[in-house]
Amino acid sequence: MSKHFEDARYYLGRAAEHAKAGVKEELEPVEERVKSLVGIEAEEEAPEPSRLDRLQADLKQLEERAEGEAREAVASARERVAEYRGHDAAKTE
Repeated sequence: MSKHFEDARYYLGRAAEHAKAGVKEELEPVEERVKSLVGIEAEEEAPEPSRLDRLQADLKQLEERAEGEAREAVASARERVAEYRGHDAAKTE
C-alpha cells in the first residue's frame, strides 16, 4: 500500500474518532433531558480506564514484581555469602 493511502487511512480513522466524540458531546444534553422526562436516572459509571492508565497500571505491577524479585535475589546472595564466610571460617580454625 502506498504511503498516500496509508496516510489517508490514518486521517480517516482520526476523523471518524473526532466525529464520534463530537456527536456524543452534542447529544449528551438531549440524552439527559429524555431520561429525565422518561424517569430514568442517569447511571453513574466509573469511566473505563484509558490506554495510558492501563499501561501505567501494568508498569506498576512489573515494577513491584521486579522489586520483589530483586529483594529475593539480594536475600539469597546474602545467605550464600554468610554460608561461604561461615564455611570458610570453619576451615581456618
